[in-house]
Amino acid sequence: MSFISAGDLAMEIQKPDELAILDGRSHASYAHGHLLWAASLGVEAVAETATKLIPRLATPIVVIDDGGGEAQELGSELQSCGWENVRVLKGGMTSWIKNGYEVYTGVNVPSKLFGELAERYYRTPHVKAATLNEWLATGRELLILDSRTTDEFERMSLPGGLSCPGGELIHRVFDLLEDDITVVVNCAGRTRSIIGAQSLIRAGIANPVVALENGTMGWELAGLTLVQGDTTAAQPPTPAGRSSASIAATQVAVRYGIEAISQATLEAWKEDKTRTVYLFDVRTPAEYEAGHRHDFRNAPGGQLVQATDEYAVVRGARLVLADDDLTRATMSASWLQEMGWEVYVYALGKENEPLRTGKSPEPSHSPQVTLPRDPADSQVALRGMQEYLDWEIALVDQYDRDELARFTENGWA
Repeated sequence: MSFISAGDLAMEIQKPDELAILDGRSHASYAHGHLLWAASLGVEAVAETATKLIPRLATPIVVIDDGGGEAQELGSELQSCGWENVRVLKGGMTSWIKNGYEVYTGVNVPSKLFGELAERYYRTPHVKAATLNEWLATGRELLILDSRTTDEFERMSLPGGLSCPGGELIHRVFDLLEDDITVVVNCAGRTRSIIGAQSLIRAGIANPVVALENGTMGWELAGLTLVQGDTTAAQPPTPAGRSSASIAATQVAVRYGIEAISQATLEAWKEDKTRTVYLFDVRTPAEYEAGHRHDFRNAPGGQLVQATDEYAVVRGARLVLADDDLTRATMSASWLQEMGWEVYVYALGKENEPLRTGKSPEPSHSPQVTLPRDPADSQVALRGMQEYLDWEIALVDQYDRDELARFTENGWA
């Protein structure tokens, strides 16, 4: 197995060619500090996960550790499973740091950082928790849309909120709008609130739209109480709502140059041994389970944008998104394109194309965000929330000094 120096890896990161960077250390070590573009993958997960993350065996791969031998072990396992182009970062994380390159803590960093950059670029309007609480108390007409997953919403949510996972916002919102309603989008922290609110603005919603600053964490930090166990959800669209959403998405596709590909193009790309292609169905898990196209994995749109590194780790790869009418695929594609991905939507399959049923396995290779919870001391949880929010906001400062992370109007450079 060959080695690559930190300087050479830095040069490769800045090229448009395909490259996958895998961190073989424990999830805890990864979260403590890693390269911006590195995905966490332990050797024990190779057999189950690696083919989903890196479907093309000739993909250039760099594996990383910090002197503990995990990179060699992971690289050897990848090679034994058929991957042909695996190198080890010489000197590991220590070498990367000694060469003056930036190290990021936390998880889902590219997506989190992108959310902060999007807020800075678009100046996404927001509302503080205390102000939203006043609006509720004074009876202001509000539509509060929670862009987290259904499970997250049911655990705890804002008073009066509706569950509407991020990829569903444009798909479902038009049936809920009234002339005098202010739309509030929230998540647990920041990213999904920002991207969700900006998606509604992007789609041309006439109503005022704001993101709840710091999400449910900000609500709790303001001393306000969340609802437990609510199951109230925004319903799938009526024909009229679906039509309005489709028109809005079509306008987004034109504005952002989102290209739809045919069945013939898709089949040609699947046979292309020189490029990686990821196929994602961005509908809800329930819709996916009821029937989906062959070879497409479920990646609900909001989660795909929120945690892209859990689904696609090969930089320079193609992404193809599918749904049932191009609305959700187009909205997700518009953000992924801004993140620097080469992304397309899948227009139509074969006539009477047979569908598969069954669930898609959840991504499991990346460490998840875990905040301290101590039933005997609520201050522990509050401190954890504040530290998490401080970390996310500070990502922009890291970006500003990171010479390898350059973001332009065309996405990540």
